[in-house]
Amino acid sequence: MPVAFFEIDDQGINDYNQSYYTQLDVVHQKKKNSYYPDRLVLVQHPEVYTFGRKSKGSIPWNLKNAFAIERGGEATYHNLGQLVCYPLLTLREEEKDAHLHLRRLEETIIQTIKEFGILSERRKGATGVWIVGKDKKIASIGIAISSWITFHGSALNVDNDLAGFSKIDPCGFNANVMTSMREELKEKCPSIEEVKKVLVNQFSKQFNRLPTDIVTDPARLKTSRSTKNFAE
Repeated sequence: MPVAFFEIDDQGINDYNQSYYTQLDVVHQKKKNSYYPDRLVLVQHPEVYTFGRKSKGSIPWNLKNAFAIERGGEATYHNLGQLVCYPLLTLREEEKDAHLHLRRLEETIIQTIKEFGILSERRKGATGVWIVGKDKKIASIGIAISSWITFHGSALNVDNDLAGFSKIDPCGFNANVMTSMREELKEKCPSIEEVKKVLVNQFSKQFNRLPTDIVTDPARLKTSRSTKNFAE
Protein backbone atom coordinates (compact mmCIF):
# COMPACT_ATOMS: atom_id res chain seq x y z
CA MET A 1 0.00 0.00 0.00
CA PRO A 2 1.46 3.40 -0.96
CA VAL A 3 2.21 5.86 1.82
CA ALA A 4 -0.22 8.76 2.25
CA PHE A 5 0.12 11.90 4.35
CA PHE A 6 -1.72 13.65 7.18
CA GLU A 7 -1.76 17.03 8.88
CA ILE A 8 -1.47 17.36 12.65
CA ASP A 9 -4.07 19.59 14.28
CA ASP A 10 -2.83 20.05 17.86
CA GLN A 11 -5.67 21.93 19.55
CA GLY A 12 -4.19 21.87 23.05
CA ILE A 13 -7.14 22.37 25.39
CA ASN A 14 -10.39 22.91 23.52
CA ASP A 15 -14.10 22.67 24.32
CA TYR A 16 -15.69 19.49 23.07
CA ASN A 17 -18.23 21.19 20.83
CA GLN A 18 -15.55 23.23 19.07
CA SER A 19 -13.54 20.11 18.27
CA TYR A 20 -16.73 18.33 17.23
CA TYR A 21 -17.58 21.02 14.69
CA THR A 22 -14.00 20.97 13.43
CA GLN A 23 -14.51 17.29 12.67
CA LEU A 24 -17.81 17.90 10.88
CA ASP A 25 -16.30 20.68 8.80
CA VAL A 26 -13.32 18.55 7.73
CA VAL A 27 -15.61 15.65 6.82
CA HIS A 28 -17.76 18.06 4.80
CA GLN A 29 -14.72 19.44 2.96
CA LYS A 30 -13.47 15.94 2.25
CA LYS A 31 -16.79 14.96 0.70
CA LYS A 32 -16.55 17.95 -1.63
CA ASN A 33 -12.86 17.50 -2.46
CA SER A 34 -11.26 14.05 -2.61
CA TYR A 35 -7.82 15.69 -2.36
CA TYR A 36 -8.57 17.42 0.94
CA PRO A 37 -5.79 16.31 3.31
CA ASP A 38 -6.19 13.75 6.06
CA ARG A 39 -5.88 15.19 9.54
CA LEU A 40 -5.15 13.94 13.04
CA VAL A 41 -6.70 16.12 15.74
CA LEU A 42 -5.02 15.97 19.17
CA VAL A 43 -6.82 17.61 22.06
CA GLN A 44 -7.63 17.70 25.75
CA HIS A 45 -11.23 18.49 26.65
CA PRO A 46 -12.45 20.16 29.83
CA GLU A 47 -14.88 17.88 31.67
CA VAL A 48 -17.52 16.47 29.30
CA TYR A 49 -19.56 13.29 28.84
CA THR A 50 -20.42 11.82 25.45
CA PHE A 51 -22.97 9.15 24.62
CA GLY A 52 -22.63 7.04 21.48
CA ARG A 53 -25.20 5.15 19.45
CA LYS A 54 -25.21 2.13 21.77
CA SER A 55 -25.98 4.16 24.88
CA LYS A 56 -29.01 2.74 26.66
CA GLY A 57 -31.66 4.98 28.13
CA SER A 58 -31.53 8.72 28.59
CA ILE A 59 -28.57 10.83 29.65
CA PRO A 60 -28.48 11.12 33.49
CA TRP A 61 -30.14 14.34 34.64
CA ASN A 62 -27.22 15.31 36.89
CA LEU A 63 -24.66 15.58 34.09
CA LYS A 64 -24.02 19.26 33.37
CA ASN A 65 -22.09 18.84 30.13
CA ALA A 66 -23.32 15.89 28.10
CA PHE A 67 -23.54 15.22 24.36
CA ALA A 68 -25.36 12.54 22.40
CA ILE A 69 -23.34 11.94 19.24
CA GLU A 70 -23.20 9.64 16.22
CA ARG A 71 -20.10 7.63 17.11
CA GLY A 72 -20.32 3.96 17.96
CA GLY A 73 -20.09 2.70 21.51
CA GLU A 74 -21.72 3.82 24.72
CA ALA A 75 -20.93 6.49 27.31
CA THR A 76 -17.50 7.91 28.07
CA TYR A 77 -15.90 10.78 29.94
CA HIS A 78 -13.28 13.32 28.90
CA ASN A 79 -11.29 15.69 31.09
CA LEU A 80 -7.93 17.40 31.28
CA GLY A 81 -4.98 15.03 31.38
CA GLN A 82 -6.61 12.68 28.87
CA LEU A 83 -5.24 12.63 25.32
CA VAL A 84 -8.06 12.53 22.77
CA CYS A 85 -7.31 11.75 19.12
CA TYR A 86 -9.64 12.26 16.18
CA PRO A 87 -8.32 10.76 12.92
CA LEU A 88 -10.12 12.43 10.00
CA LEU A 89 -9.12 10.10 7.19
CA THR A 90 -10.39 9.27 3.74
CA LEU A 91 -10.04 5.51 3.76
CA ARG A 92 -8.37 4.03 0.71
CA GLU A 93 -9.87 1.02 -1.05
CA GLU A 94 -7.85 -1.51 0.93
CA GLU A 95 -8.72 0.28 4.20
CA LYS A 96 -12.51 0.26 3.86
CA ASP A 97 -13.16 -1.89 6.90
CA ALA A 98 -14.50 -0.39 10.14
CA HIS A 99 -13.06 -3.23 12.21
CA LEU A 100 -9.61 -2.72 10.67
CA HIS A 101 -9.83 0.97 11.55
CA LEU A 102 -10.71 0.13 15.17
CA ARG A 103 -7.89 -2.39 15.45
CA ARG A 104 -5.40 0.16 14.11
CA LEU A 105 -6.52 2.71 16.67
CA GLU A 106 -6.11 0.13 19.42
CA GLU A 107 -2.69 -0.91 18.17
CA THR A 108 -1.57 2.72 18.01
CA ILE A 109 -2.26 3.09 21.72
CA ILE A 110 -0.90 -0.37 22.63
CA GLN A 111 2.42 0.46 21.01
CA THR A 112 2.46 4.02 22.39
CA ILE A 113 2.13 3.06 26.04
CA LYS A 114 4.45 0.09 25.57
CA GLU A 115 7.25 2.61 24.99
CA PHE A 116 6.60 3.88 28.52
CA GLY A 117 6.63 0.41 30.06
CA ILE A 118 2.91 -0.44 30.09
CA LEU A 119 1.87 -3.75 28.54
CA SER A 120 -1.64 -3.69 27.16
CA GLU A 121 -3.91 -5.65 24.85
CA ARG A 122 -7.22 -5.67 23.03
CA ARG A 123 -10.06 -7.89 24.21
CA LYS A 124 -12.65 -9.64 22.09
CA GLY A 125 -16.02 -7.96 22.34
CA ALA A 126 -14.65 -5.04 24.37
CA THR A 127 -13.27 -2.37 22.05
CA GLY A 128 -10.52 -0.32 23.66
CA VAL A 129 -7.16 -0.97 25.28
CA TRP A 130 -6.78 -3.09 28.42
CA ILE A 131 -3.87 -3.62 30.82
CA VAL A 132 -2.32 -7.09 30.52
CA GLY A 133 -3.11 -9.24 33.55
CA LYS A 134 -5.61 -6.77 35.01
CA ASP A 135 -9.29 -6.04 34.55
CA LYS A 136 -8.40 -2.42 33.84
CA LYS A 137 -9.12 -0.31 30.77
CA ILE A 138 -6.79 2.57 29.91
CA ALA A 139 -8.22 3.82 26.60
CA SER A 140 -11.67 4.07 25.05
CA ILE A 141 -12.45 4.09 21.34
CA GLY A 142 -15.56 5.07 19.42
CA ILE A 143 -15.70 5.94 15.74
CA ALA A 144 -18.02 7.11 13.00
CA ILE A 145 -17.55 6.66 9.24
CA SER A 146 -19.42 8.61 6.57
CA SER A 147 -18.73 7.97 2.89
CA TRP A 148 -15.60 6.13 4.08
CA ILE A 149 -14.37 9.22 5.87
CA THR A 150 -13.55 8.59 9.54
CA PHE A 151 -14.18 10.83 12.52
CA HIS A 152 -14.34 10.57 16.32
CA GLY A 153 -11.59 8.28 17.65
CA SER A 154 -9.74 7.40 20.86
CA ALA A 155 -9.21 8.70 24.39
CA LEU A 156 -6.11 7.65 26.34
CA ASN A 157 -6.09 8.27 30.08
CA VAL A 158 -2.67 9.76 30.81
CA ASP A 159 -2.72 11.89 33.95
CA ASN A 160 -6.41 12.65 34.45
CA ASP A 161 -8.70 12.41 37.46
CA LEU A 162 -10.76 9.25 36.97
CA ALA A 163 -13.48 10.18 39.49
CA GLY A 164 -15.77 11.56 36.78
CA PHE A 165 -16.22 8.09 35.32
CA SER A 166 -18.24 7.19 38.43
CA LYS A 167 -21.26 9.11 37.10
CA ILE A 168 -21.65 6.72 34.14
CA ASP A 169 -21.01 3.14 33.13
CA PRO A 170 -18.07 3.82 30.79
CA CYS A 171 -18.50 1.79 27.62
CA GLY A 172 -21.01 -0.34 29.53
CA PHE A 173 -18.57 -1.30 32.31
CA ASN A 174 -18.36 -0.39 35.99
CA ALA A 175 -16.41 2.83 36.51
CA ASN A 176 -13.84 0.98 38.62
CA VAL A 177 -12.51 -0.66 35.47
CA MET A 178 -10.88 2.57 34.31
CA THR A 179 -7.20 3.26 34.86
CA SER A 180 -4.59 5.71 33.59
CA MET A 181 -0.89 5.92 32.86
CA ARG A 182 -0.54 7.78 36.16
CA GLU A 183 -2.23 4.92 38.03
CA GLU A 184 0.02 2.35 36.36
CA LEU A 185 3.32 4.23 36.42
CA LYS A 186 2.95 6.51 39.46
CA GLU A 187 5.82 9.06 39.52
CA LYS A 188 7.18 7.68 36.23
CA CYS A 189 4.10 8.88 34.34
CA PRO A 190 5.12 10.92 31.26
CA SER A 191 3.66 14.28 30.34
CA ILE A 192 0.90 14.67 27.77
CA GLU A 193 3.42 16.23 25.39
CA GLU A 194 5.75 13.23 25.69
CA VAL A 195 2.89 10.82 25.04
CA LYS A 196 1.69 12.91 22.12
CA LYS A 197 5.02 12.67 20.31
CA VAL A 198 5.13 8.89 20.62
CA LEU A 199 1.49 8.50 19.63
CA VAL A 200 1.94 10.53 16.44
CA ASN A 201 4.86 8.29 15.48
CA GLN A 202 2.88 5.12 16.18
CA PHE A 203 -0.17 6.45 14.36
CA SER A 204 2.03 7.09 11.33
CA LYS A 205 3.23 3.47 11.41
CA GLN A 206 -0.14 1.83 11.98
CA PHE A 207 -1.98 3.89 9.35
CA ASN A 208 0.87 4.02 6.82
CA ARG A 209 0.71 7.80 6.64
CA LEU A 210 3.45 10.38 7.09
CA PRO A 211 2.90 13.65 8.97
CA THR A 212 3.33 16.78 6.88
CA ASP A 213 2.00 20.14 8.02
CA ILE A 214 0.98 21.24 11.50
CA VAL A 215 -2.29 23.14 11.39
CA THR A 216 -1.85 26.34 13.39
CA ASP A 217 -4.23 28.84 11.78
CA PRO A 218 -7.02 29.45 14.35
CA ALA A 219 -9.51 29.87 11.51
CA ARG A 220 -8.91 26.25 10.59
CA LEU A 221 -9.11 24.99 14.17
CA LYS A 222 -12.47 26.46 15.07
CA THR A 223 -15.66 27.21 13.18
CA SER A 224 -18.14 30.03 13.26
CA ARG A 225 -21.01 27.73 14.16
CA SER A 226 -22.75 28.38 17.45
CA THR A 227 -22.18 25.91 20.26
CA LYS A 228 -24.93 23.60 21.48
CA ASN A 229 -25.45 20.77 23.91
CA PHE A 230 -26.40 17.80 21.74
CA ALA A 231 -28.26 16.20 24.64
CA GLU A 232 -30.92 18.92 24.52
